[in-house]
Amino acid sequence: MPNSLNPFELIARRWQPSARFVERAALATVVMAVVIVVTGGAVRLTESGLGCDTWPRCTSGSLTPTSELGIHGAIEFGNRMLTYVLCAFVGLLIIAARARQPVRRSLTRLGWVQFWLIMSNAIIGGIIVLTGLNPYIVSSHFLLATALLTIAMVVWQRSREGDGAPRDLVARPVRQLTWLLVGATLTLILLGTVVTGSGPHAGDAREVHRIPLDWQEITQLHVDFVYIVLGLTVALWFVLRAVQAPAAVRRTVLELLGVLLLQGVIGYVQYFTGLPEVVVGVHMFGSCLVWIAVLRVFFAQRERPTLAAVPESGPTGDHESLQPETPADPGPAPEPAASSR
Repeated sequence: MPNSLNPFELIARRWQPSARFVERAALATVVMAVVIVVTGGAVRLTESGLGCDTWPRCTSGSLTPTSELGIHGAIEFGNRMLTYVLCAFVGLLIIAARARQPVRRSLTRLGWVQFWLIMSNAIIGGIIVLTGLNPYIVSSHFLLATALLTIAMVVWQRSREGDGAPRDLVARPVRQLTWLLVGATLTLILLGTVVTGSGPHAGDAREVHRIPLDWQEITQLHVDFVYIVLGLTVALWFVLRAVQAPAAVRRTVLELLGVLLLQGVIGYVQYFTGLPEVVVGVHMFGSCLVWIAVLRVFFAQRERPTLAAVPESGPTGDHESLQPETPADPGPAPEPAASSR
């Protein structure tokens, strides 16, 4: 009885989560991915990047922060502990997706991708501490967190749709314009990490190596890409309106436009007020919202049909296969009754 040794199978026999529960578990991983990004920014903005001076321990003689490390040690260690909280949410998602019948293999696989991204980023976080906040590794740390947020969004989207083959709701040129928008937004996020690596908020009060670039020039390039992304968003909305795309698709573009405008205002405020820590933190939160909004635009342009479980024909008859749901064939129309006259 090999199945009796499988903990996922044991859980599935005793617990059948609803589709709504799986969807909420997926959404929780999205929220936690954003929390990790924002709290990681708080570590840098409070100069707590080396609050724990080694890794995986906090100090050479203690796993947890000591009183000598003060608030900086508590902030850095607290951010490390959030990794375990995120793992718990991802673990709940994997278990729920595995226990749900029929099993959504796509969700469980993507859940495991999230888990290994978390583990990889935890190791990179340790390398950041051991290298004294190397700005290039710090940038990769943020980009991997963005990858985690991306996978979390994919899982959330997949939890609300079927496992059938995707079907485009817009024409191919519109999808290509959307891909261009996604690429420009990724470039915008990448430039944001370069601004961080060369800017004044190094992550620690001590002298820390920075990317040897003029951060104001990089900031200007970053702003230029903001206008590119903004222009592509406006162009996409007009195209969708011209081709009479579904209202839900157009609505996601308007939501993205609103987020971009708000993020632009925050960006200008932080620049002209001397980069105050609180405003920079809000801007980091805004970058997560921008990326989420872009992904929603991308996801809204296609749909996946639900698959129904259909018994396979065979000698045992106890196996099931997944086939697209199709309406039953009503058969030929009945012949009209002969007149009695």
